[in-house]
Parts: sequence; structure tokens; C-alpha cells
Amino acid sequence: MSHGHTHGPAPRATPRVRLVLTLAVVPALLVTVLGLVLLWPGAQDRVDKVPTVDEEGSYLQTEVLRVLPEAGLLEVEVDGLELAYVPPEAIAGGIAAGDEVRLLAIDATQGDGVPYVYVDHVRDLPLGLLAVVYAGLVVLVARWRGLAALVGLALSLALIAGFTLPALLAGYPALLVGLVTASAALFVTLYLAHGLSARTTTALLGTLLGLALTALLAGWATGAAHLTGMTGEDSLVLPSYAPDMDLRGVVLCGIILAGLGVLNDVTITQASAVWELRTLAPHLSRVDLFRRGMRIGRDHIASTVYTIAFAYVGAALPVMLLVSLYDQSLAYTLTAGEIAEEVVRTLVGSIGLVAAIPLTTAIAAVVVSAGPAPRVDDRPARQEPALPGS
Repeated sequence: MSHGHTHGPAPRATPRVRLVLTLAVVPALLVTVLGLVLLWPGAQDRVDKVPTVDEEGSYLQTEVLRVLPEAGLLEVEVDGLELAYVPPEAIAGGIAAGDEVRLLAIDATQGDGVPYVYVDHVRDLPLGLLAVVYAGLVVLVARWRGLAALVGLALSLALIAGFTLPALLAGYPALLVGLVTASAALFVTLYLAHGLSARTTTALLGTLLGLALTALLAGWATGAAHLTGMTGEDSLVLPSYAPDMDLRGVVLCGIILAGLGVLNDVTITQASAVWELRTLAPHLSRVDLFRRGMRIGRDHIASTVYTIAFAYVGAALPVMLLVSLYDQSLAYTLTAGEIAEEVVRTLVGSIGLVAAIPLTTAIAAVVVSAGPAPRVDDRPARQEPALPGS
């Protein structure tokens, strides 16, 4: 007669373990809230918006009726047929009749009387459709947890828009701004998406430790590698509008935030893996749980190394194409200007990620084995009748 071994639900942390986790995570939460209060820029610190058009100008959206490439003009309908200037690069990029475009109204009494200038294409519909499809698939597959993750993402982006960007523009310490932003985003996204549990708190602690290491390395690397942030056209324009802003600090803050998503992903997965190992093999010791969890962690490390690298290569591809045309060695290319920023961002983020995996696995092994082992049902399994001829 065969025996069944049906394992119970995932092990729950004891009150003592939950108390220890609470005492470990509450100080980080309090420091994060205090940082938000102290660093939140007031109305007097916020940099004024930069007007993109004078008082006599205005923007409008309309449809292209005809392209006149030889004359560098578009024929549009704005209270009748009108003409609009269009730059050669826009025509070369594929502007055509039927496209929705954004125009800037100008003084038609000057020059040859053309009253509008092409600004950009209108992309609201395709981007909106992509966002709806993405959100729909997330909710369809992950259900309420996916919806909670989307809410956490929206709150995190609102935090960056309302706190991080104004604080950096006002010249607040970029390292502190980046750490507070990342920590606040972690608390919101992790607990919303994965629930308030010992497993989530374990992942949060591992992520915070990896984040602290990332911040330390980023602070050293930006100085040692002389990353000034003065590598792009936007960076050169920013100081004229926000003179108190520290461009090197912006690079530092960007490094801290860049790897946050992948770091969060691997830590929550590692914590879940250790919990599942404990459920399936309750007899395993802490050392065995750590060793088996790290087998999974090594696969994470191997996959995320090239995940981060290719993500940054894709983002910096136009710059890499341009630099590759120069008559310089590969070593010089990788250590020059904007490419060096991407290299440092990739290496620092990867180091923090690799370090967070064993840290999270170790914490999870200690936490999950501190409670009672899951009950195993050793009752005899019901014997199935034999099939004829078997």
C-alpha cells in the first residue's frame, strides 16, 4: 500500500519572528518618512516652469492634408487650408498625409506669411493603447496582485514627479534624495503587490541592503570616474534653468534608481523560493535552505547580468552608434563621456544585485526556519483500483 505525503500551506512566521522583522524594518520606514518630510521641496524652493512659447504663440493639433517636401511645408486645415513649416528631418522621418501633428502658431506677418511650424507628431492614441493592453494583460494574468502592482507603480511615478525631480532641481543632496525615493518606492510597491507578510518583509530587507551597497558604490564611482553629468545637450541646458542643481548628483541619483526594479524582482523571487523549499522539504536545516536557495539565486545572477547590460545597451544605442564611427579604440569608447556613465550604471547596479541575492537568501533561510515546520500528512493514500490487464 502506498503512502501520500501532502505538504501543508507555506510556513507562517512565529510572533517572535514577526516582532524581530518589525523591529528591523520600522526604523527604515521612519527614516524614509523623515527624509520625505525634511527633503520635500517647499513652494519657495521649486524651480519655475520654463515657458516653451511666448504670450502670442499657442499650440494646436490637426491632421496633415498634404506634404510639400520641395518647399518644406505641410498643408493643414485650421479654420481653412493653411501652411506650416516642417524641417527636413521630419520629412525624412516619414511624415505623410493623414498624420496627426502638433503645430505652433507664429506671427504670420513676418517672413512669407506661413502661420504655423511643425513641432511633433501626436502619439496619444498608440501610447494609450499600449498602456491599456499592458495593464489589461497584467490584471488578466496576475489578477488582484497585478492590479496592486500597477497601483504601486503609479504611486512610485507620482513620487518621482512630485518629490524627486523638484528636489534635484532645487539642489537638494542627490544621494539622500535617491535613497529616500528608492526606499519609499520599495515600501509602497512591495507591500501593495505582495502583501504584508514575513516573506515580503524579508525581501524588503534584502533589497534595502543591496540598495545601500549600490548607493555607496555609486557615490564612490561618480567621483573616481569623474562623471560630471555634462555629456548631453539636455545636461548643458539644465544649469541655466536650475542653477542650484548638481549634475554629478543627478548621475548619482540615476544610478541608485536605475537598478531598483531588477533588484526588487530578484529579492522577492529569492524569498519566495526559500519559502517554497521550506514547504516542500520541512526537514532542511538553515544551511541546506541557504545552499538550495542559492542554486536558484545563481541562475538569477546569470540571467540578470546580461538583462541589465542589454537594457542599458538598448537605451544608449544611438550614442554607441555615433561613437563607433570615431577612429578610437574600444577601451577609449567605453570610458569616454556618456558611455562611461552607462558602464558605471550597469556595473554598480549589477554589483548591488549580485550582493542582494545571498543576503536575501540568508535572511529568508533564518526567518522561515525559525518557526515550526509545516505539517506533513502521512495518512495512507487511497489505493486506486487496478486497471484490467495491469
